[in-house]
Amino acid sequence: MLNRISLRQMEYFVATAKHGSIAAASAQIHISPPSISAAIAHIETELGVQLFVRHPSKGLALTPLGTQVMQECEDLLERASRLYEIASNSNDTIQGVLRVGCFQPLAAMIAPEVIFGFSRAFEKVELHMAEGDQQELINRLHLLEIDLAITYDLQLGDEISFETLAHMPPHVLVSELHPLAQQVAVTLDELAQLPMVLLDLPMSREYFLSLFAKAGLEPNIVARSRSEDVVRSMVANGIGYALFNVRPRSTQSLDGKRLVRLRLAGEHRPMLLGLATYRPMKPSRLAQAFMQRCRAYISDQYIPGMSAASFFDPYMSGPAAGADAAST
Repeated sequence: MLNRISLRQMEYFVATAKHGSIAAASAQIHISPPSISAAIAHIETELGVQLFVRHPSKGLALTPLGTQVMQECEDLLERASRLYEIASNSNDTIQGVLRVGCFQPLAAMIAPEVIFGFSRAFEKVELHMAEGDQQELINRLHLLEIDLAITYDLQLGDEISFETLAHMPPHVLVSELHPLAQQVAVTLDELAQLPMVLLDLPMSREYFLSLFAKAGLEPNIVARSRSEDVVRSMVANGIGYALFNVRPRSTQSLDGKRLVRLRLAGEHRPMLLGLATYRPMKPSRLAQAFMQRCRAYISDQYIPGMSAASFFDPYMSGPAAGADAAST
């Protein structure tokens, strides 16, 4: 009977069980709700059991039999994933399913060259990318929904291993008409009373605020957004300055207005950009091959889609090469 239930249908069922609703599973695995619903109905018909009960306030909950079926499905999916690794080990072919998480503000720059460039180089690799903020990526690592994540070193916890690839010092972003735009560097004291636009992502938000708190200052936040592009556009339109670690090569916001990047004077802890993995799970051979690509493509000297740091950073081994202070 089990040969009439596909691995893909099992994946849809397990995702729904973990996320508590078909809608949530759909958003996470990017499969339409009707397809997920049909897969669950098929499994229930094949096995002759009810997998879920619906609670009006809590969504879907597994029945006792559903819990047992989910455990068996997870075991079967794990065994199936090992088949690719066994085959790869025997013939040196890089193949299989790789699930990569990427910190959302980094994705536009890193994903094309590093992540999807890997799948173009190895045609037998089925690559899935999941974007999210730091908290979402850490949660997905714990739930084994992704194999690794390209992200920062913020509040990782003891069960997350982290390998640093590059240092990302903070800098200040202003419009070309901002009073500070002609300066090479600016201090937190100068910024504290000026309007600030905050990149309001979990953990990133706390990092930026901690820079002021360490100096005994409090920023004047007048606007905030979870979107880097929205923050950049608000800055370009004179609403306020912003702090960033990401350094896109573009000197313009999406509405075409020019931006200027300034050095943040003083010594400040940089974000560390690198690879996060779930410590209890040894990376597969496929994941290890991808991690090696990341080491080759991301460093203090080069990050895809970004300008180099244009100033000496005390946390780095030497002066960074490259961009002028007007690049963002």
